Amino acid sequence: MNIRLLKAFLILAEKGNYADAARALFISQPALTKQINLLESQVNMSLFSRGRHGAILTASGRRLLPEAEKVVRQTQSFMQHAEWVSKGMEGHIAVGFGLSSFYLAPRCIADFRRDYPGVEMSLTDLPSFQQYELLQNDELQVGFVRVPAPVALEYLPLFTDRLVLVAPATSAKMSAAQWLAKRPLLRLYDERGRGLNTQIDRYLHDNDLFISSTQLTDDIQTIVAMVIAGIGVAILPTSVTHIAPPELVIIPLTGESISWKVGIAWDTSKEDVIRDNFIASIRKSISVDCG
Repeated sequence: MNIRLLKAFLILAEKGNYADAARALFISQPALTKQINLLESQVNMSLFSRGRHGAILTASGRRLLPEAEKVVRQTQSFMQHAEWVSKGMEGHIAVGFGLSSFYLAPRCIADFRRDYPGVEMSLTDLPSFQQYELLQNDELQVGFVRVPAPVALEYLPLFTDRLVLVAPATSAKMSAAQWLAKRPLLRLYDERGRGLNTQIDRYLHDNDLFISSTQLTDDIQTIVAMVIAGIGVAILPTSVTHIAPPELVIIPLTGESISWKVGIAWDTSKEDVIRDNFIASIRKSISVDCG
């Protein structure tokens, strides 16, 4: 059934007069008469009694009126919901982030949520190599990863991250090489920090640095706590050190193998309005920061 016919039914019931109802609907009176006649033929009953005093609902019309109001409200609600969905104002987006972006990613999501409060968002801490696969499988829509990705993904570089050595606070002034020779190097397991470990290995190799020993753990917070306790030292991304307490010493490193690009990546082969709005929000933030 055409919803336009139900709206005509409701307006005529409200106005009680064909001329007034036609003006409210911005159609001619004959056009309104045709719509009401068509509706009555479809439901196989008279809905109005016509007379000198206008159009009066029949008993059948009165019984159908509440249901017609309900259907029109539901249709309007559906159309409003459809408009929000088409504009990316409702729905869900899954976002991944890694070590270098665990401070930036939540900020980007907070900015996006201010403009799109109706969008549900999930943020999952994953290494870049896992995010690449999930992005291609559409289990993630956007990933904060090392860029460019080794697979066919579109990307936007956001910043350059660099390695630094994190050591316990002490009165002794030692270089990175001296710390590494004196204390164990605390690292993440490969399944958690494969990209970081590869970067560290490249740095150590390029600089012929000796490591006294290595100790592995599951997360950055544990590494930081172990450094504070004097158990060892760590080579971490600069972006992580904003959480470093004063009990730690941050030693900059030098060389060609200490830096890498961090950005967002997504799969352009999949259409997603919410994802595109999120990317646009990040681009906007970049332009504001640069300005």
